[in-house]
Amino acid sequence: MLLTAASITLSAQDSDSAVRSRIAALEKAWNQAYKAHDIRALDAILDDSIVLVNDDGSVQTKAEFLASVNTVTPNSQEQQVAPESLNVKVMDKLAIATGTFRAKGMEAGKSYTRHERFVDTWVNKGGKWVCVASNATPIL
Repeated sequence: MLLTAASITLSAQDSDSAVRSRIAALEKAWNQAYKAHDIRALDAILDDSIVLVNDDGSVQTKAEFLASVNTVTPNSQEQQVAPESLNVKVMDKLAIATGTFRAKGMEAGKSYTRHERFVDTWVNKGGKWVCVASNATPIL
Protein backbone atom coordinates (compact mmCIF):
# COMPACT_ATOMS: atom_id res chain seq x y z
CA MET A 1 0.00 0.00 0.00
CA LEU A 2 2.84 2.40 0.79
CA LEU A 3 4.35 1.85 -2.66
CA THR A 4 1.00 2.66 -4.32
CA ALA A 5 0.64 5.93 -2.38
CA ALA A 6 4.20 6.91 -3.30
CA SER A 7 3.50 6.14 -6.96
CA ILE A 8 0.38 8.32 -6.93
CA THR A 9 2.29 11.18 -5.29
CA LEU A 10 5.11 10.97 -7.84
CA SER A 11 2.59 10.80 -10.67
CA ALA A 12 0.84 13.95 -9.40
CA GLN A 13 4.20 15.76 -9.10
CA ASP A 14 5.14 14.74 -12.64
CA SER A 15 1.76 15.93 -13.84
CA ASP A 16 2.17 19.31 -12.07
CA SER A 17 5.60 19.67 -13.64
CA ALA A 18 4.17 18.97 -17.10
CA VAL A 19 1.39 21.51 -16.52
CA ARG A 20 3.90 24.15 -15.36
CA SER A 21 5.92 23.55 -18.54
CA ARG A 22 2.78 23.74 -20.69
CA ILE A 23 1.64 27.01 -19.09
CA ALA A 24 5.14 28.50 -19.48
CA ALA A 25 5.03 27.56 -23.19
CA LEU A 26 1.57 29.15 -23.54
CA GLU A 27 2.77 32.35 -21.86
CA LYS A 28 5.67 32.50 -24.33
CA ALA A 29 3.34 31.79 -27.26
CA TRP A 30 1.03 34.59 -26.07
CA ASN A 31 3.91 37.11 -26.05
CA GLN A 32 5.07 36.01 -29.51
CA ALA A 33 1.54 36.09 -30.96
CA TYR A 34 0.91 39.54 -29.47
CA LYS A 35 4.10 40.97 -30.99
CA ALA A 36 3.33 39.35 -34.38
CA HIS A 37 -0.35 40.48 -34.31
CA ASP A 38 -1.31 36.80 -34.71
CA ILE A 39 -5.03 36.95 -33.96
CA ARG A 40 -5.57 33.25 -34.73
CA ALA A 41 -2.97 32.17 -32.14
CA LEU A 42 -4.30 34.61 -29.53
CA ASP A 43 -7.84 33.41 -30.18
CA ALA A 44 -6.75 29.83 -29.41
CA ILE A 45 -4.88 30.80 -26.22
CA LEU A 46 -7.56 33.03 -24.69
CA ASP A 47 -10.91 31.73 -23.45
CA ASP A 48 -13.98 33.37 -24.99
CA SER A 49 -15.01 34.66 -21.54
CA ILE A 50 -11.56 36.03 -20.56
CA VAL A 51 -11.39 39.20 -18.49
CA LEU A 52 -8.27 41.28 -19.16
CA VAL A 53 -7.37 44.01 -16.67
CA ASN A 54 -4.80 46.35 -18.21
CA ASP A 55 -2.04 48.28 -16.47
CA ASP A 56 -4.15 51.46 -16.58
CA GLY A 57 -7.06 49.75 -14.82
CA SER A 58 -9.22 49.38 -17.92
CA VAL A 59 -10.99 46.08 -18.56
CA GLN A 60 -11.25 44.36 -21.94
CA THR A 61 -13.21 41.44 -23.31
CA LYS A 62 -11.58 38.99 -25.68
CA ALA A 63 -13.12 40.73 -28.70
CA GLU A 64 -11.90 44.15 -27.52
CA PHE A 65 -8.40 42.82 -26.86
CA LEU A 66 -8.14 41.10 -30.24
CA ALA A 67 -9.39 44.27 -32.00
CA SER A 68 -6.76 46.34 -30.14
CA VAL A 69 -3.99 43.97 -31.24
CA ASN A 70 -4.96 44.59 -34.86
CA THR A 71 -5.03 48.36 -34.39
CA VAL A 72 -1.61 49.83 -35.03
CA THR A 73 -1.32 53.60 -35.19
CA PRO A 74 1.64 55.40 -36.76
CA ASN A 75 2.62 56.94 -33.39
CA SER A 76 2.13 53.83 -31.22
CA GLN A 77 3.88 50.50 -31.47
CA GLU A 78 4.95 47.90 -28.92
CA GLN A 79 8.34 46.73 -30.09
CA GLN A 80 9.31 44.22 -27.44
CA VAL A 81 7.76 42.30 -24.56
CA ALA A 82 10.44 40.54 -22.54
CA PRO A 83 9.40 38.24 -19.67
CA GLU A 84 11.79 38.47 -16.73
CA SER A 85 10.29 35.93 -14.35
CA LEU A 86 7.57 33.31 -14.33
CA ASN A 87 6.13 31.13 -11.58
CA VAL A 88 3.26 28.70 -12.14
CA LYS A 89 1.15 27.27 -9.30
CA VAL A 90 -0.98 24.26 -10.29
CA MET A 91 -4.21 23.27 -8.50
CA ASP A 92 -5.92 20.40 -10.34
CA LYS A 93 -7.48 21.95 -13.49
CA LEU A 94 -6.43 25.49 -12.55
CA ALA A 95 -3.05 27.16 -12.91
CA ILE A 96 -1.96 30.62 -11.81
CA ALA A 97 0.99 32.16 -13.65
CA THR A 98 2.71 35.14 -12.03
CA GLY A 99 5.76 37.05 -13.05
CA THR A 100 7.25 40.26 -14.35
CA PHE A 101 8.02 41.62 -17.79
CA ARG A 102 9.34 44.70 -19.55
CA ALA A 103 7.55 46.23 -22.51
CA LYS A 104 9.31 48.63 -24.84
CA GLY A 105 7.75 50.60 -27.64
CA MET A 106 6.51 53.91 -28.99
CA GLU A 107 3.46 55.80 -27.80
CA ALA A 108 2.39 59.19 -29.16
CA GLY A 109 5.75 59.38 -30.95
CA LYS A 110 7.80 58.88 -27.75
CA SER A 111 9.66 55.76 -26.69
CA TYR A 112 8.75 54.06 -23.41
CA THR A 113 9.81 51.20 -21.20
CA ARG A 114 7.34 49.69 -18.75
CA HIS A 115 8.13 47.23 -15.99
CA GLU A 116 5.04 45.28 -14.95
CA ARG A 117 3.87 42.38 -12.81
CA PHE A 118 1.21 40.03 -14.18
CA VAL A 119 -1.19 37.37 -12.93
CA ASP A 120 -2.75 35.04 -15.51
CA THR A 121 -5.36 32.44 -14.57
CA TRP A 122 -5.47 29.30 -16.72
CA VAL A 123 -8.16 26.61 -16.72
CA ASN A 124 -8.07 23.18 -18.34
CA LYS A 125 -11.26 22.90 -20.39
CA GLY A 126 -11.74 19.54 -22.03
CA GLY A 127 -8.00 18.82 -22.02
CA LYS A 128 -7.01 22.24 -23.40
CA TRP A 129 -5.43 24.97 -21.24
CA VAL A 130 -6.90 28.45 -21.87
CA CYS A 131 -6.42 31.76 -20.09
CA VAL A 132 -9.60 33.00 -18.40
CA ALA A 133 -8.24 36.09 -16.61
CA SER A 134 -5.23 38.35 -16.94
CA ASN A 135 -4.07 41.32 -14.89
CA ALA A 136 -1.05 43.59 -15.42
CA THR A 137 0.14 46.09 -12.80
CA PRO A 138 2.94 48.64 -13.25
CA ILE A 139 5.97 48.27 -10.99
CA LEU A 140 6.84 51.78 -9.94
